[in-house]
Amino acid sequence: MLTQLVGALARALIAVIVIATPSLLIPGTSPEGTQVVTLVALALGVFVGMEYAATYPGLIEFRDAPPFNRVRILTLFVTLFLLSLVANAQPGQGSSLAIIVNAFGILVASALDFPFSPVQMIGAHLPPGLEPFMVTKIKGMAGIALLVMLLSIFIFGLLIRLHQWPNRGSSFNVWINLPTFDPTTGGDVVKRLRRDSLVNVILGVFAPFVLPVVAVIAANHINIAVLSSPHAMVWGITLWMFIPLSLLMRGLAMGRIADMIGQRRARLTASLGSDGPGSPALSR
Repeated sequence: MLTQLVGALARALIAVIVIATPSLLIPGTSPEGTQVVTLVALALGVFVGMEYAATYPGLIEFRDAPPFNRVRILTLFVTLFLLSLVANAQPGQGSSLAIIVNAFGILVASALDFPFSPVQMIGAHLPPGLEPFMVTKIKGMAGIALLVMLLSIFIFGLLIRLHQWPNRGSSFNVWINLPTFDPTTGGDVVKRLRRDSLVNVILGVFAPFVLPVVAVIAANHINIAVLSSPHAMVWGITLWMFIPLSLLMRGLAMGRIADMIGQRRARLTASLGSDGPGSPALSR
């Protein structure tokens, strides 16, 4: 019990640090902005701590199947950290690390700037008359976010491919790890898992193309100047990456669970068949 509480507190602290990362790295945060970030970080930290301290499942999926959530939170932290460095840089200024990260992001964005690519979608929805430096910075940030997302998907896909997720040395509890999924309703559980897996993968693939359009419409509707705030740019581009990442990882995970259940069923069927009436041991 004590170990579980310590782990929950550690995860809550990590969540607070991750949410506060842009405010810690980007100077000039207003007092109101600092209060909002602090409130959100504390609320999220309390939520994460309560979820991991609880015995019964809540809302966080795959909480007992590492490193699913560890990959996601690490990806979120790395993206916020790198984008905050780039957003804080000014023409002819900035640290060496920020310049290197920005140059690498521009290189990645240039390589991925082909017709109908997510990077081109970001560039197409930038307002006209924007300074060239700002356009380059935003494309570089988009390139960094997209690269981090692709690396995270590759790492998690490799873990699944090598059959190291979920851990074969421990049991997998569907109720704990998929609290919003009811395996007792809606037909065959394997078919439902594979269907949900396919839906999540499709949404994850199309989300980077749809989210910029939705973000521009929402920003214009509520009259928010996203590009004038480094914090808003960092969080906007991070969420543009993180939402598709979460959908793709969830789709891959549910597909893996469906395969595990299907393999378990096949082994049980084969075992029952070998002990059936037609077997020599029972026919005597």
